[in-house]
Amino acid sequence: MKISEVFTSDSYVTLFHGDRLALLDQIRPVSTAELVITSPPYNMGKEYEQRISLEEYVHAQNETIEACERILSPTGSICWQVGHYIEGSGKEKEAFPLDLVLYPIFKSLGFKLRNRIIWHFGHGLHEKVRFTGRHETILWFTRDTADYTFNLDPIRVPQKYPGKKAYRGEQKGKLSGNPLGKNPSDVWEMPNVKANHREKTGHPCQFPIGLVQRLILALTNPGDLVVDPYCGAGTTMVAAFLAKRRSAGADTEERYLEMAHERLQKAELGILPIRSMNQPVYEPKSNSSTIKIPEEWRKI
Repeated sequence: MKISEVFTSDSYVTLFHGDRLALLDQIRPVSTAELVITSPPYNMGKEYEQRISLEEYVHAQNETIEACERILSPTGSICWQVGHYIEGSGKEKEAFPLDLVLYPIFKSLGFKLRNRIIWHFGHGLHEKVRFTGRHETILWFTRDTADYTFNLDPIRVPQKYPGKKAYRGEQKGKLSGNPLGKNPSDVWEMPNVKANHREKTGHPCQFPIGLVQRLILALTNPGDLVVDPYCGAGTTMVAAFLAKRRSAGADTEERYLEMAHERLQKAELGILPIRSMNQPVYEPKSNSSTIKIPEEWRKI
C-alpha cells in the first residue's frame, strides 16, 4: 500500500502532516469526497489542543465545516462525531452539547440532518456531582437532495426475533424479518477505546474502528474517497482501507500520523487488532466474581 504525504488525484491513502484546511485545499481542485467523517477536538485541553473560548472554537469549526462542504460530492455525506464542551469544575460545571452548538453551522450551509446517532458506551470517568456521561453523538448530514448514498444491507445487524412471523395482512404467517438482518437503528452500543481495548494506541481520544466502519459501508461505495480532517491515529484511514475505499486525513501531531502509518501497515498484513462492529458488548460469565455482590457490600 502506498501512503502519500500530499494528496493527488490518484492517491489511495494520504496522511498529511499539517493543518486540516491545507489538506482540504489540496483535495478541492482534483477530487470530491463521498464521505467526510471526523471526531474533532472537543476543546477540553487535551495534549493535542490548546483550550480556547467556546466562541473561538465554534469559529474554527465553522472554517473546517465550510471547507469540507466545498469538497463534498453531490451525493456525499458529512458525519461529525462529538461529545460535550465543559466549563467550570465541581458543582459549577456546565456541559455544552457540541452537536447542538454546531448544528446551526451545517444548516446555514444548506445541509439536511438525516440522523442524530447516539453512540453509547459503558466505561469512562465517574462523576460525583452529576450523572456520569456514557454517550456521544454523530450528526449525519447530506446535501438537500434525495439522491444521497445509503447502503443498508452491508451494515445490518442480527435479528432479535429471527423467527417472527406477520400476524395479519397478505404476509400473515410468513417470516416478517429480513434474512440479512435488521437496521441497526440510531443508537449504537460499542465500547469506547480505553486502556484494555484491543485497538488502543497512544492516542488519548481514539474512536473505535467499528464505529467508522459502519458509516463508511453505509454511506460510500468501493473506490470512493473518505476524508478525515482531524485523523489522529488514523482510525478512519484503517476503516476505509478495510472497506476498499480511498482515504485522506490530516493531523498536526506527527507522532499520531506515525501511529496511523503503523496501523495501516498492520491492516495490510492482516495482523491489526480489530473489534468487529457487530460484536456484542461483553457479558461476564454467570460464575464470574465481578458480577457477584461482594460480601463487604452486603453489610452496608
